[in-house]
Amino acid sequence: MATTAAPVSAAQAIGEYLQSPDDLVKISAYRKKLEKEKASIHARLKNGVKEQLQATREGLRKLFNTRDNVQAIKDEMAAMERQCMDPDNTVSTFDQISRVSMVHRNFESTEEMVNNLLEMAEKLDVLEKLLTQDSADILGPAENLLFIHYQLNRLEAFRNHTMHQAKQASPSSRATLQRWFERLNHVIATFDEYILELARNILPIVRAGYPDVVVRLIKIAEVEGKEDEKAIVIRLVKKAAKWSAASKFKSMQANARVIKHYRSKITKAITDSIRDKFHKAYERDKQNPATFLSNLGWVYQDIIRIEEDVVPCFPTEYEIYSLYIREYHKTLNATIKTLAASGPEAGVLLTLFEWLKEYKANMKELRVPSDLLEPPLLDGKDQSLIEDYLQLIIKKLDEWSANLLKTEIAEFTKREEPPEIDNDGLYGTQGAVILFQMVNQQVDLATESGQGAILARVVSETNRVMKGIQDQWVKTVEVEFKKQIEKPDEVAGGLVEYCVALANDQVKSADYAEALLARLEPLVSEKYRVTITERLNDAIDGYLDVAKKCTQTLIDMIINDLKPATKGLFQQVWYDGILVQIVETMRDYMADYQSYLNPSLLELLIDDLLDAFLVLYLNALANSPKLRMPAATDRIREDVGLSFTFFSTLKPVKEVEQSFEVIEMILALLEASKDMVFLSFWSFAKVHGPNINFVEGLMKARGDLDRSAVSEVMESVKRKVKEEGLTDRKSSSYIEIVADSECTAPEPTIMKKVNIQNSFSRFLRTN
Repeated sequence: MATTAAPVSAAQAIGEYLQSPDDLVKISAYRKKLEKEKASIHARLKNGVKEQLQATREGLRKLFNTRDNVQAIKDEMAAMERQCMDPDNTVSTFDQISRVSMVHRNFESTEEMVNNLLEMAEKLDVLEKLLTQDSADILGPAENLLFIHYQLNRLEAFRNHTMHQAKQASPSSRATLQRWFERLNHVIATFDEYILELARNILPIVRAGYPDVVVRLIKIAEVEGKEDEKAIVIRLVKKAAKWSAASKFKSMQANARVIKHYRSKITKAITDSIRDKFHKAYERDKQNPATFLSNLGWVYQDIIRIEEDVVPCFPTEYEIYSLYIREYHKTLNATIKTLAASGPEAGVLLTLFEWLKEYKANMKELRVPSDLLEPPLLDGKDQSLIEDYLQLIIKKLDEWSANLLKTEIAEFTKREEPPEIDNDGLYGTQGAVILFQMVNQQVDLATESGQGAILARVVSETNRVMKGIQDQWVKTVEVEFKKQIEKPDEVAGGLVEYCVALANDQVKSADYAEALLARLEPLVSEKYRVTITERLNDAIDGYLDVAKKCTQTLIDMIINDLKPATKGLFQQVWYDGILVQIVETMRDYMADYQSYLNPSLLELLIDDLLDAFLVLYLNALANSPKLRMPAATDRIREDVGLSFTFFSTLKPVKEVEQSFEVIEMILALLEASKDMVFLSFWSFAKVHGPNINFVEGLMKARGDLDRSAVSEVMESVKRKVKEEGLTDRKSSSYIEIVADSECTAPEPTIMKKVNIQNSFSRFLRTN
């Protein structure tokens, strides 16, 4: 909006001309210029006022003339009214003329009525035949349509006029006339139904190559519409005027027309036909919604045909293109809502989501105005389909996994039958296979959506389900092992076999998850690849953790069975050689593990079993009573030889030697003389750390050293440790670092696992 400039004061105007001292010389020139401008403005104002006054005078003159003309017309109309009110004043024989004229009209009307009644049956025979012929082929040329309508229109007008004339007749006469017209009424009703059936099939008729039928149909609707308008106007006049005035018009007396509303009925028939078409399509594929969506291509074909062939058949005011598009869109929206509310499968929701995007793109390509596509399909909440899909996935995954886990845990806890043996000859169950069949099915559906966000969400939910199953298995294994320890006589056997089967399943599941990750990574962008990788790696780690829990439980069951024997280590019975029993027990267990446990897990289990055995042996040694020397060292050598031979059957000899190195070093500490202990200690400390408490307990346990000798040895040891700044290793696990030509000793975490009891506990253990 333009802004109005502020008025300029005289001083400001002068200031614009006189901006420097030299401008004073130009004052006379400026004055003449301003005087000319003033004279010009004055002249223009004078002419404008003159023209306005002239226009005002002309307007007043015309108003006065109009007033005179209106008054003259009123006077003439009043005179005409007086003449009409009493024609006898001007024509003396007007009454006779009027009666004769009325008698003549009645004779003519009666003759015409009788002739029409006599001819009506013959005409109806012809019309019924033609109507039957045309209606038999609803998609045909309908060549007689206009003729049938014209004849029926004339007969209907005759009926209306006759029934109006008979209003004053006796009831029996009116009943007779109604019987005469019953057949006509039936034919008219049949024709009306035929018209509506044509309206329901406009698109098929056009496809059949008869657009002229649609043109004739609309022409009939236009004719009937005009007749309807006339009848409505007459009825309004009857309501507004006095009956005496209205009765002077023959048309008012005779018109008893039934309003047909062909245009609105045709419009409704078109709407009903669209709804019926969608309803039939949906009902046909109701059990397979995806097929219904894939078969909706006819919608676009219809729109193209409507624009090219149907629209030219209709007058512009019908706005037939808008009618069709709105109804197609509206009915499609209702059908899609019905489909979405029917609880379809997850795959159908994704298919529907993709179809909605395709629909928008296709309608845009067809250049359909956006205002005709309101409201949007599903009210614009198509993104909620993704959430519905995900919620359905979550629900199904939860249900399926819960049922699967319930069955698997029941079999695991009851152990009524031995585990299944797979194709590789290993224990296993079908749980992993079934779970990943379900997972892959849902992931494949998400992949078909082509959206990384959907795939990432599905993978995240899958990870959640997997983690839940993993946690449940860990708890179940813990509970079953606890029952096995506390009430071995009350629990079902076979826990070892089922732990082996469960461990194998976890490795299999980890392999499946890794394969899934390898398949999905190339399909998504970096944005979603990170999430998918993290979630599946987390699931893989979880499966390996459960497998580790199972192998550790297998080791714990071995250790539990060894408790009676291990209690005698370094006690009096130990000198008689009890390690044979321990080794044979481990050998029996390992025979089963080697036969039915996954090779990768078996390798890890052997490493952990070796560590567990060494810790068990070192714990017993660290907390032993006085050792009889040299019988104790001889027995230790025999124990080492026996156990070394056993473990050498399970893993490479060099690796077993590295593991038994710690016992060899401790054996050197036990065998060294008082003066040479320091050298053996130094070799031990460089690899495993000083472990002062362990070494001191070991020295005190030696039966060949008295208290003073132990004190002397420990003082020299502690002094050297302090001088060299040696400290115990802090790591909770040791790492083997293998170089090209040499092997660096691992961190001595196995010594960290040695539990050294205080003196009082050791006293209680020996008494």
